[in-house]
Amino acid sequence: MPAMTYPDLMSLKARLGRPLIMGHRGAMGHAPENTMASFQLAHRLGVDAIELDVHLSKDGVLVVHHDESLERTTNGRGELADLTFEQLQQLDAGSHFSAEFAGERIPTLEEVLAWARPLGLPVVIEFKRNLNAAAIVQAAIGLIERLGAGNDVAFISFDHFVPAGLKQARPTWCTGVLYAARPIDPVHLATSAGADGLLPNFFFVDKDMVAAAHAAQKWVGCWAPNSERELGYTLQQGVDMIGTNFPDRLHTMLQRG
Repeated sequence: MPAMTYPDLMSLKARLGRPLIMGHRGAMGHAPENTMASFQLAHRLGVDAIELDVHLSKDGVLVVHHDESLERTTNGRGELADLTFEQLQQLDAGSHFSAEFAGERIPTLEEVLAWARPLGLPVVIEFKRNLNAAAIVQAAIGLIERLGAGNDVAFISFDHFVPAGLKQARPTWCTGVLYAARPIDPVHLATSAGADGLLPNFFFVDKDMVAAAHAAQKWVGCWAPNSERELGYTLQQGVDMIGTNFPDRLHTMLQRG
């Protein structure tokens, strides 16, 4: 799949006859989030893209992890940014989920891209707002350019200065604005950031917003409906892509029609 520009995404959606399925941190309802096990399971469950989060290790390696701290998803303690990549590799990022995943490691962004690109699986990279956010963005730009992966990724953030800056620096790269609110003019929210797509929490999606976004040549993704009720509501709004912890549930609902 090419970069998620509006024409590309809408063309693929039309060919598939359904919205795209994005694995939220992989398939985190079934496997430890942001690990290779989670991404590989998401692929086996038939996702069209995967979403992940990035941070920098103390020695400047881009790693895939959601929180700034380590306690929730690993057996480590403290801030991720205070440890070197070698130290991070010693941590267990799977046992918190279940013993089945004991020994899962925190992957690098480069590792995930090396796996995903041959599969034609786009990677949606979320940038967090933290103290070294600018350094994380610059490191990602450098990595993506070194790999020649600009057409294989999309960049999203709740910090709308991030997609705005990225679009200015790399106009052809795909960007999106995340939000969890009901703005008066969500299309303006995206347009002011130069973003290609809108990614609200599913609760704030409605048909009028989707229609307005499409009229402005912008796609609409959302996160993270997980129950059948939530997924059913989201499908009714006509969104283009759905990020979910349980891609298998969404697949089943789409097959039922």
